[in-house]
Amino acid sequence: MARLVPSRAPSGFREGPDSLPNPEPGLIGALERIVGPDRVLSRPIHRIAYAADASFYRLIPQAVVRPRTVPEVQELFALARGRGVPLAFRASGTSLSGQAVTDGILVDVSKAWKRLEILEEGRRVRVEPGVIGGVVNQRLAPWRRKLGPDPASIHTCTVGGILANNSSGMCCGVAHNSYHTVDSLAFVLPNGFVADSGDPASRFRLEREAPDLVGGILDLRRRVLASAALVERIRRKYRIKNTTGYSINALVDFDDPVEILAHLMIGSEGTLGFIAEAVFRTVPDDPERSTGLLFLPGVPEACAAIAPLRESGAATLELMDRQALRSVEDVPGVPAGVRALPPAAAALLVEYQAADAGALRAKEEQALRVFADLPLLAPPLLTHEPGEQEVLWKVRRGIIASVGARREPGTSVLIEDVAFPVEVLAPAVADLQRLFAAYGYGDAVVFGHAKDGNLHFVLSQSFNDDRSVARYEAFMADLADLVVQRYDGSLKAEHGTGRNMAPFVEAEWGSEAYEVMRRVKALLDPDGFLAPGVVVNDDPRAHVTHLKRLPRIEPEADRCIECGWCEPRCPSRSLTLTPRQRIVVQREIARLRQEGGATALLRSLEADYDYQVLDTCAADGMCALSCPVSIDAGALVKRMRASRHGRTARWLARQAAERFGAVERLARGLLVLG
Repeated sequence: MARLVPSRAPSGFREGPDSLPNPEPGLIGALERIVGPDRVLSRPIHRIAYAADASFYRLIPQAVVRPRTVPEVQELFALARGRGVPLAFRASGTSLSGQAVTDGILVDVSKAWKRLEILEEGRRVRVEPGVIGGVVNQRLAPWRRKLGPDPASIHTCTVGGILANNSSGMCCGVAHNSYHTVDSLAFVLPNGFVADSGDPASRFRLEREAPDLVGGILDLRRRVLASAALVERIRRKYRIKNTTGYSINALVDFDDPVEILAHLMIGSEGTLGFIAEAVFRTVPDDPERSTGLLFLPGVPEACAAIAPLRESGAATLELMDRQALRSVEDVPGVPAGVRALPPAAAALLVEYQAADAGALRAKEEQALRVFADLPLLAPPLLTHEPGEQEVLWKVRRGIIASVGARREPGTSVLIEDVAFPVEVLAPAVADLQRLFAAYGYGDAVVFGHAKDGNLHFVLSQSFNDDRSVARYEAFMADLADLVVQRYDGSLKAEHGTGRNMAPFVEAEWGSEAYEVMRRVKALLDPDGFLAPGVVVNDDPRAHVTHLKRLPRIEPEADRCIECGWCEPRCPSRSLTLTPRQRIVVQREIARLRQEGGATALLRSLEADYDYQVLDTCAADGMCALSCPVSIDAGALVKRMRASRHGRTARWLARQAAERFGAVERLARGLLVLG
């Protein structure tokens, strides 16, 4: 199989740093002068805690800074640009492709930027980037409206991340993704200019204060429009989900330079500027729902059913191959029939939604007519009962958790997403399955948003030795060949390009479109200080650089996939560290100890460990409610706290607990005496 790899000269494999480099001289003081000392985190334990996001990459920032205003962001831009220090943004850190890590200045917007305003009885909503997507939908619920994008992480990820990655999800398809549902955007460009596509005066200010930028954007638009082949390629690439590279469809869809810039920002992953505020056009949140799970003989039959089911009005069509179903068949609550399915079977989770019961009945009648023509392995069932619907959704939602929980300790969970034209989905799935087998990924599962031709696959991968890294590198080359050369699909459908796919952007788009993307980056960020290496990257081996190693620690913590879903529930998230960050720090301490030697970094982490990791954990177990692999970090912390005490202290505590009535009377007497 011919491999699609970037043509640039290779560079050597580089792993994450083993020691903590010092920040640039004077950088911490300069940051503190901009935002104040209380909003700059530069202690080693904080830098390590923020070195990881939900991806399998690791970069240690020189400092973490938390601005609250646009002027502070402008000053941070000027500082980073002047010093030549990379700067990247992070909100919830649920990015799966390495967009939210940097070895420069990491700007955390999750603690501020929380403004949320409902407009026009919920038909629009104004929101800042630090607001969690699920919170927006909760506020919109009284009007039966919601955001168009519906990523699986919506109860953890923020609006900033949703926009930066052009998120979509299970139901929204292409029409209701971030790009197509944003009404206006306020953003800060790398040169410090603040633009607002909702403000008519913004265009005139931009033309007056940044004429070279306006001229460059309009020249790029004219260049694109002059090539009929390029325009057709852009339109065709965005008929299916696609977040590979920059949203250069903005150069075709709009003629106003501010609108072009605003839509280039969407999906730019923080490499072109900072999104300070967005106004979304919301979509109906239909209250009436009917959900069913269809079992079919195989993936080809399931894929053949997609078109008629979509035409019948299905809002959701989630495909699961047999390996995906096998991963959840022993999960409590999953229908017993899953275990009895034949080896090649597949399933479709189908859901119909409507504004009222009458409209839903009409859709169900049409659905039943389609079901009658399908080669189903079991009678179809559509249920309105919320408890039964939750059981069916548990099959789909439990896949990632099950693969993550069963993986070998020390391996990372890779969750990738690709997209194909729906008409070739069946052979594409078969080719993916053959590719997994060829590279020995026996635990790999395929599932996804079949209605849009969007597939996710999950597998476990070690990055702890060169042989494992070489296997992954070869697999990625063949994956790119399969998706691009064979099917002209999207290497990234909704997770953003990130570091993982940046070396393959040109391979997917071709040299002409890629050159347009390079010019966009050079025009807006000529100094290249915003998230360098993300989206556009000249290193053909960037996707195997700065990889995360996962040493073993505690058995339950070893299951952690560092997704960050636990963080919104953590009571101490704004005081010290979150459950994910506590585990990241524990892993770093374990790694340093395994490598031998009491380094200055190890001593610093151990000195801060008790307060940051143990003493300030609420230990209430709330994190386990959101954790996809059910880790109760609170229970782990309780056990670790106990280990700090000797045998006598533990005996006394046990005696006091067993005789608490006497302890209470003694305490009351001592208080009276006092």
